[in-house]
Amino acid sequence: MASTDSSLDVAVSGLRSKKGNVLICLTASSKAFPDCSKDPNALKRTVKATAAGSVSFGAVASGTYALSLIHDENGNGKLDTSMAIPSEGFGFSRNPKITFGPPKFKAASFALSGAGNQTVKMKYMF
Repeated sequence: MASTDSSLDVAVSGLRSKKGNVLICLTASSKAFPDCSKDPNALKRTVKATAAGSVSFGAVASGTYALSLIHDENGNGKLDTSMAIPSEGFGFSRNPKITFGPPKFKAASFALSGAGNQTVKMKYMF
């Protein structure tokens, strides 16, 4: 990541409740998507679900990124699953179609140069 000449605002829509937190990760690494724990340069935000309508990442280097979001309703800091199916909400930049498993980086990636906006619609499997 080079100079911080861009900014990113993320609008979150479709939360089914105001419980818990929304965990947001911004990564430029296709190998670390969607689990940003593998990217030491990932930018992360945790916001209360009640305040998750719009989240700013402020100064960000221009580049190609992807966002992954989790609606951590019970506040345990991770995406809970039931029989490998997410029981909490999730979302990705560019809102790619979800079939089996998370989308590839390419499907969720976007170019950021200058001021950028992404609207992410949360999805719930059940």
